[in-house]
Amino acid sequence: MEVRRNRLFIAAGLAVIVIILAGSFVLSILPVSGRQTVRVVLPKGAGAREMGRILSVNHVIRSPFAFRIMARLTGKGNRLHSGAYDFQPGTGLLDVLRKIETGEVSAKWITFPEGFTIRQMGERLESAGAGSADKFEKKALYDGASFNTNFAQPGQSLEGYLFPDTYLVPLGTSEDGVIREMLESFDTKVVQALKDDIKASGMSLKDVVTLASLIEREARIPKDRPLIAAVLLNRMKKHMRLECDATILYALGKHKNRVLFKDLEIDSPYNTYRNAGLPPGPIANPGLDSIKAALHPAAADYLYYVARSDGSHIFSRTFEEHQHAKVIARRKEKD
Repeated sequence: MEVRRNRLFIAAGLAVIVIILAGSFVLSILPVSGRQTVRVVLPKGAGAREMGRILSVNHVIRSPFAFRIMARLTGKGNRLHSGAYDFQPGTGLLDVLRKIETGEVSAKWITFPEGFTIRQMGERLESAGAGSADKFEKKALYDGASFNTNFAQPGQSLEGYLFPDTYLVPLGTSEDGVIREMLESFDTKVVQALKDDIKASGMSLKDVVTLASLIEREARIPKDRPLIAAVLLNRMKKHMRLECDATILYALGKHKNRVLFKDLEIDSPYNTYRNAGLPPGPIANPGLDSIKAALHPAAADYLYYVARSDGSHIFSRTFEEHQHAKVIARRKEKD
């Protein structure tokens, strides 16, 4: 009898605990009261645990644990989208989950890779559903002077000055707004952060960015950037044409896996096979590493380089060495 009574007490105790836990969980999924819309930014790469914490801190949900459990139970845990979300007062946890799963963002993260041209940036913006490629290109390429900058105005084209990075772009924002944010980022991360290096280089900001854009488009392996910078600067010091294939592709306005001899005849100020010195302006929007390579080239006396099939380069000091290097590079391609 005593054993039976103890079992009943234990069972009753467990039942009470279950009821308390169940009640707590039910309370944790109830809407949070509030009077105004809350905007929450969920970073790229965040999982259900991190999202739950952010939502809880911003008083959108009551419990990050309940968010994580419900995400798992409903199968939504691996289908949650980053971005900025606006939540109305009294939004329930299940509705919060649904909104994040379906990606009903008010702003989304968009990555513009290093070395993208203005056209490519516009296409990326449009593909993300956050703007028009044509409008972006028109403003950035042909109406650049209409944007106020804290650095020397580059002219009508902003090619090279739109800093490649990941931006949180509000849906419905104008192409102008995206361009302004990119220009501000360039000013902060390049002009201000590297102003002493730029001054010490003896080059103008335009020349630094132009050189960096060539490095960005030519280099495929990070360690090659300072060496390519050295080659280009050494050739200019010796009044040699740069003969940079990336400038030919920019002049052609399209990408090709191989630049042909006939392509080298294109009549363009960007043709560095026919014109001496740097091209009139940047041919892409370089990243920070390429800009730093332009400011701090390798201490090398190379004058030539040729690409291997794996993207790395063979560097040479003389034309004869360069010709031999090209044979080696082509042999590797065939292998």
